Amino acid sequence: MENKTQTSNHQHQSKWTLRNIILIALIAIFCGIIFWGIGFLYTALTVALTPIGAAPFANDILMGLWCMAGPLTGFLIRTAGSAFLGEFLGAAVEVFLGGQWGAGAFISGLVQGVGSELGFTLTGYKRYDWVSLNASILTTVVVTFAWDMYKNGYNKFALPLLIGLFVTRYISTFIFGGILTKMIVKLLDRSNAFSL
Repeated sequence: MENKTQTSNHQHQSKWTLRNIILIALIAIFCGIIFWGIGFLYTALTVALTPIGAAPFANDILMGLWCMAGPLTGFLIRTAGSAFLGEFLGAAVEVFLGGQWGAGAFISGLVQGVGSELGFTLTGYKRYDWVSLNASILTTVVVTFAWDMYKNGYNKFALPLLIGLFVTRYISTFIFGGILTKMIVKLLDRSNAFSL
């Protein structure tokens, strides 16, 4: 009975507290380290996919990992602006660790953060379930894909390739920003971390 009460109390938007700010910082540091490490995986995957003409897929296969800080932070903290802040600060950590994209990761973090935050905004910060999480995933995919149309020249690709890249990005973001986020939140609910 207690667990149900805690979950329902945590369903609604929370306020900015010192605990929430510290939690955002911890998520950003943890995810920033992951973002930095993914850079090496991206390079290896690009090299592996280049001979078969599928190099652009490296970016979209890994996009869910690069965008997971936003949905995770937004779903855990449940405060307006938290998804954006988690994603942007994660990118900042990646920059300070010497990630291969340098200061350009700030712009990526900004775009990814806006995309992630937009999904929670669409639900009015009132729902924290699969609906809001899926909204965040979809808006993240749409916003980041639109950015790559401009930044990475996706607009020059043929329509079948664009559809393949979009679907790949959606699946990646759904796995890491959706399923993994839900698993982490469930574990934290079971450990009563929200009651601390």
